[in-house]
Amino acid sequence: MLLKPGDRAQRQWSLQSFILKALCRRGKMAHAKISMYLPPNINPTQASIAYGCRALPKLNKELNSDDLLTRQKALIALCDLMHDPEYVYEAINIGCLESLKTLLKDVDDLVRIKATEALYITATHSVGRIGFLEKDVIAALSLLLNDPHTVCRENLHQTYKHLAQLPAGAQGIVINGLIPSLVWKLEREEENIQELILDTLAPCLQEDATEALHSRAVPCLKEKLLSANHNIRSKAARVLIAISVPLEGKNQVWQYDVIPILVDLLKDPEKEVQANAAGALMFATVTTEGKYAALDAEAITPLLELLHLSSASKVRLNATKALTMLAEAPEGRRYLQAHVATFRVLEKDMKEAIQRAARIAIKVIEWKP
Repeated sequence: MLLKPGDRAQRQWSLQSFILKALCRRGKMAHAKISMYLPPNINPTQASIAYGCRALPKLNKELNSDDLLTRQKALIALCDLMHDPEYVYEAINIGCLESLKTLLKDVDDLVRIKATEALYITATHSVGRIGFLEKDVIAALSLLLNDPHTVCRENLHQTYKHLAQLPAGAQGIVINGLIPSLVWKLEREEENIQELILDTLAPCLQEDATEALHSRAVPCLKEKLLSANHNIRSKAARVLIAISVPLEGKNQVWQYDVIPILVDLLKDPEKEVQANAAGALMFATVTTEGKYAALDAEAITPLLELLHLSSASKVRLNATKALTMLAEAPEGRRYLQAHVATFRVLEKDMKEAIQRAARIAIKVIEWKP
């Protein structure tokens, strides 16, 4: 049966009245008063972001505002946007890096902290790291190495760590003369920042270890090898690998009695510490003095144990190479001749690099003058 227009309207009104009364009884619509509170998804500390392509230009303008609150809100909003690599690319093109460099000198603590955070997030993207080199951000950041706020310094070292993963970035840190400062800070910073500094130093010293060797880096790293923090021990040994590549580095590792400590670390419960300690020994024992220092510290026995017991390929590879260096000394060769069978087993290892290292070790051990 068809309803007349008046009947249809009457029925619709009755249904709405029923729903409203039901909601009122449940307490969900006690009154029609509008709340004075903001919706829960609005952040009052963050600047409003313009729509589409106007978002970053608007924020960049606010970054240069004379009003402190405007700068702070713009930085908080920018930190959120920089997680997207597309925004990073656009931000670099419109001059946000220059604005952030200026804000690093701001007298307000929050502005400096958020500026370094924005740069740190930018440095996690490859396009951001390239932009850093083009806009000379490395030197500008170095002004905050002694900032009173730990968070600010941590953001700075996070930035350098990511930047150093790029060979040109590591070279940039070296060229800007920051290695002595980083070594100096390594002895004075908090543990979490020490780890970041070590992560930065390792690739930088692979590029050039000269300034580190002139800054007493080896005695500092020797101290870090004795740290109770296994991450610091591991990363310090990794930096020693890099610093031991040049001859002067090998000589300093021997002169400062670092080799006995590296031998002790071969028995460390952490596999990464074992691997890096064996790697550092591999380079340090290239020289005759290094070989005999390791033999005097009885390095062969723990190195052989690593070949038998370790399940980590990196540990076995570095230990094999270190033993090859020790086999070049007559005393080491004589001792290892009874253990050739161990290296024969390694020739069948799943890793081709270990197979090759084992063949070279056997050739050295079985060599006769």
